[in-house]
Amino acid sequence: MTEFIDTHTHLYDEAFSGESDAAIARAEEAGVTRMVFPDIDSKTREEMFAVADRHPGTVFPCLGLHPTSIDSNWREEYGKMLEWADRKVYAIGEIGMDCYWSREFVEEQKEALKAQLRLAHEKGLPVIIHSREATGPIIDIIEECRHLDLRGVFHAFSGSAETFRRLSRCGEWYIGIGGVITYRKASIAETVKEIPLERIVLETDSPYLTPVPKRGSRNESSYIPYIAGKLAAQKGLGIEETASVTTANAKALFGI
Repeated sequence: MTEFIDTHTHLYDEAFSGESDAAIARAEEAGVTRMVFPDIDSKTREEMFAVADRHPGTVFPCLGLHPTSIDSNWREEYGKMLEWADRKVYAIGEIGMDCYWSREFVEEQKEALKAQLRLAHEKGLPVIIHSREATGPIIDIIEECRHLDLRGVFHAFSGSAETFRRLSRCGEWYIGIGGVITYRKASIAETVKEIPLERIVLETDSPYLTPVPKRGSRNESSYIPYIAGKLAAQKGLGIEETASVTTANAKALFGI
């Protein structure tokens, strides 16, 4: 069976309440052998680790403070995150900046991002970057922190090929491609033609950003083959090669 990895899925989200194990089973049946769980904040962290603990070798949890969970008291929330610092995790994420919902705490988001980039360096872990209407400021910070030898993935990448090239000059960086690539007129569908497959990983961001033909329903990791199929078509490649390379990329980045 073709092997896939979902590098960004929230199967512990309340949208899967009581159904997480069944969703993981469906993903495995679809060939998705491994799933990376990005962290959000203290409200969902315990459930994330509980689901991961039930599926060792299949689910790989991370640790991070999502930018939309950052406000003037972000250090308190960050402290709650560090209470889990002894747990085995595979990345620091998802972290970054989000200026779509609010710009009220932009400076706090920058401070929290820098703190978590330093944490990733200390732990020798990759990072999962969340960027929404904030790509420029985030890359500015990554360039500023180049001495930390950072590596990671820009989740739900929506930038240009030039943005990717700028990011690549900062180290070992990948882009996460999800359901948006299947949407009509999505610019990323053209952009991926200019980005090496060796720098792409697959993701769902479930329960969000459901790919066509499932759009309109709750997203889940079992839908990764739809994303892989669209990426393969855009790159002029076969599904097997696309799956093989992106899976190898994910294994190398996260050490899974």
